[in-house]
Amino acid sequence: MEKLRTNKWIILSAVLIGTVMGPIDGSVTNIAMPQLAKIFHTDMTTTSWISMTYLLMLSSLMLTFGRLGDMVGYKKLYQYGLITFSVTSAILSMSNNIYMLIVVRAFQAVGAGMLMSMAPAIITATFPPNERGKALGFNAMAVSIGLSIGPTLGGFLLTYLGWRSIFYINIPIGIIGFIWAQIVVPDNKGVPEKFDPLGAMSAFIFLTGLLLFISEGGTWGWTSIPSMISLATFIVFFIIFIIIENKLQFPMLDLSLFKIRLFTFGNLSTLINFMAQNTMTFLTPFLLQKIGYSTDVSGIIMTSFPLIMLVVAPLSGVLSDRYGAQILSTIGALITATALFSMSTLNLHSSMTSIMLRLGLFGVGNGIFQTPNNSSVMGSVSKNRLGIASAFLATMRNAGMVLGIAMGSAIFTNRQMFYESLKINSNSAFLFGLRDAYIVAGVLSIICALTSLVRDKINKKNNLEKDGV
Repeated sequence: MEKLRTNKWIILSAVLIGTVMGPIDGSVTNIAMPQLAKIFHTDMTTTSWISMTYLLMLSSLMLTFGRLGDMVGYKKLYQYGLITFSVTSAILSMSNNIYMLIVVRAFQAVGAGMLMSMAPAIITATFPPNERGKALGFNAMAVSIGLSIGPTLGGFLLTYLGWRSIFYINIPIGIIGFIWAQIVVPDNKGVPEKFDPLGAMSAFIFLTGLLLFISEGGTWGWTSIPSMISLATFIVFFIIFIIIENKLQFPMLDLSLFKIRLFTFGNLSTLINFMAQNTMTFLTPFLLQKIGYSTDVSGIIMTSFPLIMLVVAPLSGVLSDRYGAQILSTIGALITATALFSMSTLNLHSSMTSIMLRLGLFGVGNGIFQTPNNSSVMGSVSKNRLGIASAFLATMRNAGMVLGIAMGSAIFTNRQMFYESLKINSNSAFLFGLRDAYIVAGVLSIICALTSLVRDKINKKNNLEKDGV
């Protein structure tokens, strides 16, 4: 038993089980949305809250889980996440109306938040600095595997076993993951510090307000009363959060972390990268549908992006252990920008091959960027702050996803309407609107390259001391 708990690669295998659950579940659930709308006799707007509630809860609680992980131990909170995710999946499979699905999905996000915030912390605590990038690369590969197999698996389950089966699959994975983590992941003692309930509550409220404003503002109207209430909630509770955190001896989010250049610019780069990424992943299926590809063929085409990342992410992790994140993340962001500018040239006659090549290039850029960037962020903090660092990185990732979808949708819709007002035919207006959204995402990737370039190179000596090596 003790030998298993000292083998870092066996410990990694336990973490990857939890890592792969979220992407599989998310992509499978997204595929099931149209069918769930039909089964429960509701519209797509209501059905979309199955994902929106999950994303809002996940993003808003991440910082709290990061802080709790530092206090109670990463393994313990990781296992709580596996239990919560599995139990709520079983309850979801028994849902008898759309509202039950939406509510229970919010509780499932609690489990997902624990898993997502603790996995990088366990990996960083387990691996020495010269192998951290490689290990985080495998973690990124697990995410890509989940995203790659999710659509195909979801289609199979929906066709042959029914919608309830898409939630059954989480149960055995969660049970196996819990048992394996109990056997191989070593216990770590948390830091003897007080929890900050007021900081946790204000963080949850301001993040919820911000994400609601971003995600729903376009639907409600940016100057509507619900939008203004969401925006005001964000501003007020963000100010309250900062005041609280500056006064406490043991704050939920140690604001001194932002004095670390690697931490600050690494997280900023993550936010911008996921904004660009989710603009692309949100809008491209509309192009594929417009061209005339069926849902299953569109799924195959979109899979080329995570499949390439699956290969590139571990390799970039190995390279980052040797050369650092600064140059690799910058190159990756520039490749991503190139892919997005290239995608702006697509039209309704573009072949499947030409689209997949561009998506593949996009996967290369993201694979080169993300693993070194994540490794540099996690390596920039002390061991007793790994949980909150991991959680803040995940919060930036989720905020970037919401921002990217909202931004991409707003740019595409507004620019399409603008071109239609010029009496341009609908197909051309569609393509011009899509082109403008891709170009903006490409510009964001260039900005991401700049924020990656200005980060400090990691001080290897300090990093080794930080990790107790």
